[in-house]
Amino acid sequence: QVQLVESGGGLVQAGGSLRLSCAASGRTFSNYAMGWFRQAPAKVRSFVGALIWSNGKTYYADSVKGRFTISRDNAKNTVYLQMNSLKTEDTAVYYCAAREDRRWDAIDYDYWGQGTQVTVSS
Repeated sequence: QVQLVESGGGLVQAGGSLRLSCAASGRTFSNYAMGWFRQAPAKVRSFVGALIWSNGKTYYADSVKGRFTISRDNAKNTVYLQMNSLKTEDTAVYYCAAREDRRWDAIDYDYWGQGTQVTVSS
């Protein structure tokens, strides 16, 4: 059974940084796409970025490009979302997700974490 557990959320001032972690278990994720999504209050969930586990290629939404970085640690089966230069509009619940193929741009990921709150204050 696939399990994704996010951690690392919290409260940070605008301009600051946070690193989210997504610990994945239950499968070998070498052929998976790992995505990060976020949902702000009263807004629909949106794509933040994704990583193809096998080759480490990353993809980002325009709104976070240049500020956020996704990486992985194979030994720990963990994916990270490094968030720099945070803005108040980055405030949201952030979700980690996994898809059983490399279609990182698909809407429907197969597995989701429980989410972690990120709040950016002005």
